[in-house]
Amino acid sequence: MEILWLSEEDVKSSLTMAEAISAVEEAFREHGLGSAQMPPKSYLHYTKYQGDLRTMPAYLEGMDATGVKVVNVHPENPARGIPTVMALVVLHSPKTGAPIAVMGGTHLTEMRTGAAGAVAARYLAREGSRRVGLLGAGAQARTQLLGLAETFEIETVLVADISIERSRSLAGWAERFLAAEYVISSDIRDVCDADILVTTTPSRRPLVREEWISRGTHINAIGADAAGKEELDPAILKRSKVVVDDIVQASHSGEVNVPLAEGLLAPGEIYATIGEVVAGKVPGRVREEEVTVFDSTGLAIQDVATAMGVYSRALARGLGTKLPFL
Repeated sequence: MEILWLSEEDVKSSLTMAEAISAVEEAFREHGLGSAQMPPKSYLHYTKYQGDLRTMPAYLEGMDATGVKVVNVHPENPARGIPTVMALVVLHSPKTGAPIAVMGGTHLTEMRTGAAGAVAARYLAREGSRRVGLLGAGAQARTQLLGLAETFEIETVLVADISIERSRSLAGWAERFLAAEYVISSDIRDVCDADILVTTTPSRRPLVREEWISRGTHINAIGADAAGKEELDPAILKRSKVVVDDIVQASHSGEVNVPLAEGLLAPGEIYATIGEVVAGKVPGRVREEEVTVFDSTGLAIQDVATAMGVYSRALARGLGTKLPFL
């Protein structure tokens, strides 16, 4: 028996944003239809090192795909010369349980999260959205923009980050695939003047105030992925149609986790999961003027669905290294 090892470079050569969007949309659909198994993330917290390690298993019956991702989040890693987030994905055969592939999951994680934002915006943002605001200019902001560029004809990109140099770097990178006007600011209010606002910071206090959000705005809230994190004024959630990726996971680690814990938001005020919207069980945006929020915590189904596509394409192209097992 052999296992296919796929390096980060193998994964990058086997995954476009369009392919990631297709996989993630199908994963959300299965989740919405109830044909996916996905226990909540489990965490190990390394207080001494200001980081954590997460395990994320999933099974997608319709795609006949199962596996687990192991991923860390260590905010101080860039100072060590390594990424904040690093991951490994193991795919198994649902029929036998045998491992069939192990692959680098760092690039895959960035791509599938960007794809999730694109899928959510397709269903929740206004048609013809042209103006994107990015709060945070790190790696995740890049794939969020990459995903939105696949979905909308973007004309203006507004960027705010604590590092002006990081904002400029993002704009320079994005100009290679997106001909748009890039406006860099140090004021968060400036990026809120957008059709689609994307927040990708690790903040543990609200950064975006309710009065800065205009009617009709869609927000992809990406940064909150652990208990205690939040980027949005809870008043924004109160006035919005809030769509989460998973109710249980979002409740303990998503944008809604702090407002729920503090009684500022009731569980019944969460509108739906994105899977229910994609599956057609409930409508997405129904009025031009409504404010919509997608609370993305990152789901194991996204990883497994995306990894399965990578594995299939790598096999077809003869990529990777076969390793003996058993």
